[in-house]
Amino acid sequence: MSSLLNESDLIHEAKVVWLEPLDGLDYVRQALDKTKRRNTKPPYARDGRMVGYVVLDDGAEADPDSGLYRRRVFFLLPHDRDSLPEGLYREGAPGEAVDPRTIEPKKPGSKTPRSQRGPSAIATAAS
Repeated sequence: MSSLLNESDLIHEAKVVWLEPLDGLDYVRQALDKTKRRNTKPPYARDGRMVGYVVLDDGAEADPDSGLYRRRVFFLLPHDRDSLPEGLYREGAPGEAVDPRTIEPKKPGSKTPRSQRGPSAIATAAS
């Protein structure tokens, strides 16, 4: 799922839970995952690590066919900028990446100079 989520996908979000500090993260990847529960830490089956997830409100309903809830998870892969600062995403970012400082319940999150071009873009803009 891209970073271009619709707010209609997020209407039952109650809160965002971060599993680690955001200080060193220029971006996080976000995706809608299907999970069995709406309010506990979801399972994680990708490479890399989950850095956050969304808790859904009591009004959220499971898909009638699968019995699963659609929830946002935030994650990073082993080749992302936080782990490999001089790697593939030294500048630029994956399509599903957003600045974690812009993420709120019911809001998709945004791309920023920090998320797209890295800390050097922030230093250049400040000078």
